[in-house]
Amino acid sequence: MTAVVDARRVASVPELQRAWRAVQAGKFRQESPTAADKADVIPNSPTWTPGNAEQVLPVVGCAGASGASTIALALASAVGRSARILECRGTCSGLAAASTAELGLHPSGWRRGMRGNVLLERAGGLPTRVDEVPLPSEPDGPLALTVLDLGWDLRHVLDVPSWIGEQVRTAGVVVVVTRATIPGLLHLETTLSLLDQIRVVAAVLGSPSRRWSKAVWQSSGPMTKALEDSGRLIVIPHDSWLAAVGLDWRPLPRQVLEAVHAIMELTGSALRQAC
Repeated sequence: MTAVVDARRVASVPELQRAWRAVQAGKFRQESPTAADKADVIPNSPTWTPGNAEQVLPVVGCAGASGASTIALALASAVGRSARILECRGTCSGLAAASTAELGLHPSGWRRGMRGNVLLERAGGLPTRVDEVPLPSEPDGPLALTVLDLGWDLRHVLDVPSWIGEQVRTAGVVVVVTRATIPGLLHLETTLSLLDQIRVVAAVLGSPSRRWSKAVWQSSGPMTKALEDSGRLIVIPHDSWLAAVGLDWRPLPRQVLEAVHAIMELTGSALRQAC
């Protein structure tokens, strides 16, 4: 009688021991891709060139539900009729109920709406990667400001070649948004380290910094403290109604709009002239 032998090779004990040591040493992980490797992910990643007088202002939430869409809307509202928001994430929209008039799906792949004189555009097609977000539509008239409400994990934005990542890397300033909590300040420090040499203005939603608890202050890292010392950390007052209801057609709270003007002052002369 002939024995049936499984053709699959069985690892020996020494091999298993070496594999276990490699796992313990972290050698099972793939090396981080080089810049050339990242470029190969999307061989023909499209680029976008804004209009001549159009300033692009990326807004990055340090974590989910940090209030980034609120700040993006407030920034665009401060400029008014020459501004638009591009909500780059097709799912979990923070602006779906914020328009006062829906204009439907534009041929460019963006769902358009209006809020007063501000154009709201939300990425259609439910993109699952940042490189799947369509290029911005051609505006009907000249724009002073396009606010990018990213909605993606910043690591993903910086790692995957796309027009959005290019705008973040080349932006004159990036607005990062977080909350005045221990997790919020920890996320802020991480976000600042990812942006590295890019100029940042931080919007922190919560009570004034002088009223933060000792534990909250101690959770802020050196980059956050440097931002505070340079006057580029702006506290946005907490609004209980906005926190409970979220963004809808009603006007933003006055104290939020007033606080966001301090951000405008820090983001460059082009925005100050537009206001």
